[in-house]
Amino acid sequence: MKKACYIGGEWVGTAEYAPLYSPYSGQEIAQIPQADHHTVQKAIAAAEGAATVMRRLPAYQRASLLERISILMNERLEEAATIIAIEAAKPIKTARGEVIRTIQTYKFAAEEAKRLHGETVPLDAAIGGEGRIAYTVREPLGVIGAITPFHFPMNLVAHKVGPALAAGNTVVLKPASQTPLSAFFLAELAEQAGVPAGALNVVTGSGAIVGDQLVRDPRVRALTFTGSPDVGIAIRNRAGLKRVTLELGSNSAVIVDRDVQLGEIIPRCIFGAFAYSGQVCISVQRIYVVKELYEEFVRRFVAETMTLRGGDSISEEADYSAMINPEETKRVLRWIEEARQLGARVECGGQMAERMLQPTVLTGVSANAQVSCQEVFGPVVIINPIDSVYEGIKLVNNSRYGLQAGVYTNNLSLALHAADELQVGGVLINDIPTFRVDHMPYGGVKESGIGREGVKYAMEEMTELKLVIVKR
Repeated sequence: MKKACYIGGEWVGTAEYAPLYSPYSGQEIAQIPQADHHTVQKAIAAAEGAATVMRRLPAYQRASLLERISILMNERLEEAATIIAIEAAKPIKTARGEVIRTIQTYKFAAEEAKRLHGETVPLDAAIGGEGRIAYTVREPLGVIGAITPFHFPMNLVAHKVGPALAAGNTVVLKPASQTPLSAFFLAELAEQAGVPAGALNVVTGSGAIVGDQLVRDPRVRALTFTGSPDVGIAIRNRAGLKRVTLELGSNSAVIVDRDVQLGEIIPRCIFGAFAYSGQVCISVQRIYVVKELYEEFVRRFVAETMTLRGGDSISEEADYSAMINPEETKRVLRWIEEARQLGARVECGGQMAERMLQPTVLTGVSANAQVSCQEVFGPVVIINPIDSVYEGIKLVNNSRYGLQAGVYTNNLSLALHAADELQVGGVLINDIPTFRVDHMPYGGVKESGIGREGVKYAMEEMTELKLVIVKR
């Protein structure tokens, strides 16, 4: 199956193609176009050409377009989930959940398109300001360059495309090399929904060609990127005066206090650690449990983890499947072995079953081990004992990342203290950091990124504030 880029409302072939392989079976599933510089230039020119059309489109029409995308996606929900399951090896029942969220994200974008507004400014609060009316408006930036990752190939695209179109911008989208089929599927829906030609463009190929050109081209007014810190930092360093939103790395943690019941907590933490083989930005990677509960927590956590079933991603029975590619699997295995060499104990997992890395639980992990201080992005969780929540807070903060963190406690004062002291973008009291709904502000501090997603908040990042003053 040979695919094509989507540029200016047309499907455009390229001189070169690359095979796309299923992470689970290893079989070829498509031939993906590899854009050259001319193709990227054509996409940026198409987006720039459509910018005036989108800027002048009334809010209700932008909302209607996004609503139609959500309706069309809902009609083809199973097809969309199957695409994700095949290209990303995301278990089909998890892929369905992503599609449902994606539909909701476009609905949120449709709603927010009608709520984008400014405010009046009381100039007469200052001497000399009397006799004037002032108000602000939010205007679209123009062309938005969107670079998206593999692990939520529809919903993280929606978090960039939805707000951009809702605010009246145009988009050049570069999807992850492993998950372009989801982006092509979106382009089909957008075309069917009546999105103006050039408002959405999908260009596939190497980051060195497509991504670099989006960063360097002055016609691209803003960049929104989800991916690794190294790439994100490089983008920001080269972007000049472009608006930049970066969603980067994490090693999210959970703190478990002594006064909680484990019946609900353990299944939630297992879900947070091993959903989609831990390939989630806010996957639970570190769990710190007070010593009084530690042994029971580990025993029950390991027992429930061992009930998870691996298999083909399109199987309804599979809880997990293969990681995104063999090289990532080998890296995670090296990190597990490093932790073992530093004194960690492998409570379960740590081995391959066919092409799948089994869910892995480590205890007694050194803070210097890569599985503790880096982002694993694989099915690995560490569980270490702590004397108190206060110690847990220090351990959570001892990280280059700060995306989200969870604290389980029935002590209100302690919960509020944790909310104040944790150096993260989001604190979840009595829940795991893997929680996200699509209209909340989402983003991190330190090397977890800059800016916020969540449709309303992303629209603020993608618009310019203009002040208008009328003298009577």
